[in-house]
Amino acid sequence: MKLGGDGVLSGRGGRAGDYGGSIRLGRPGGFRRLEDDPAGTSRLFIAVPVADDVRAAVGELMAGVAGASIEERASGQPRWVRVDGLHVTLRFLGAILDERQPEVVAAVGAAAGGAAPFAIALNGGGAFPNAYRPRVLWIGIDTGAGELAGLASRLNDELRTLGWPSDDRPFQGHLTLARTDGVAGADEYARRLMEAARDVRLTWQADRLVLYKSLLGRGRARYEALAEAPLRSF
Repeated sequence: MKLGGDGVLSGRGGRAGDYGGSIRLGRPGGFRRLEDDPAGTSRLFIAVPVADDVRAAVGELMAGVAGASIEERASGQPRWVRVDGLHVTLRFLGAILDERQPEVVAAVGAAAGGAAPFAIALNGGGAFPNAYRPRVLWIGIDTGAGELAGLASRLNDELRTLGWPSDDRPFQGHLTLARTDGVAGADEYARRLMEAARDVRLTWQADRLVLYKSLLGRGRARYEALAEAPLRSF
């Protein structure tokens, strides 16, 4: 699917705003429905994907902190995210009507169309809400945090014009690695992560925004790329 010069999504009839570039859809055809979401909806979010080599390095870091395989959850282990799906989330939308997906695609394209590619560097680890009673383990973003916040703000503006509520919470750029609520000794995993990530510096070039669909089902969540838009300033 491409955006025509008049700003209309060809074949779908949705308005595409002022974006004049092209957006590649991750998969043609209909949209699969999650069993726990209402019929005709998909659970969507918008993110910057992590480069392959950085994903591999982060996966090694996660395995070191776990002290075990992270491919399948072992008893007492945090719920580690899938390495092949690592991303920096800019906006979570939740269950969205499939018929409104062209509007979201257009908003992603408009936000990406006014931003140049930039470097992102990961450094340091932490936990939400804190390292003593952690629920989420993450690795921090050093370089690129300001640009990511700017993209999140642009997305917020584009989506607000389409009727989505504004998300006015301060953007906290991070890469989620695991969820630890209910895990005994979760604070020890947080301590290990903070120690292991202290001197880590992993860099890649952010060059696109991706609209993802969450596929929950059995096991860890998987993410399907529905559309992507290149970063480029005109």
